[in-house]
Amino acid sequence: MTLSSKIARGAATIGLAAALALPMAALAQSLNANDLGVGAVESSIKLGSGDVRETAARIINVALGFLGIIAVVIVLLGGFKYMISGGNEQKTEDAKKLIVSGIIGLAIILSAWAITSFVISRLVTATQTE
Repeated sequence: MTLSSKIARGAATIGLAAALALPMAALAQSLNANDLGVGAVESSIKLGSGDVRETAARIINVALGFLGIIAVVIVLLGGFKYMISGGNEQKTEDAKKLIVSGIIGLAIILSAWAITSFVISRLVTATQTE
């Protein structure tokens, strides 16, 4: 073992011992919520007071609404491509595929909305406190 490796091991040992011993020597006092400024944060931030289930339902409805808009745009794009295909069979088939894909997407989105609204309404009624 060389002198430099002995010095490195000694320094690492002293550093580890200091890291373990210094927090005990600091004699830190216990903290409470006011020491951390929690009271100031609670008074200045307005958090929602609504039910978490209703908030989740609103987020899901907004997401499904955006997906519905995208599906309608796909159907409209397919219709536009169909109108400007000019009788070209390849372009017409591509446009029909877009229209069918958009309609299938709308059906999936509407069924997802129906399922989530049913589940959330049942969850809310089942977990209401009287």
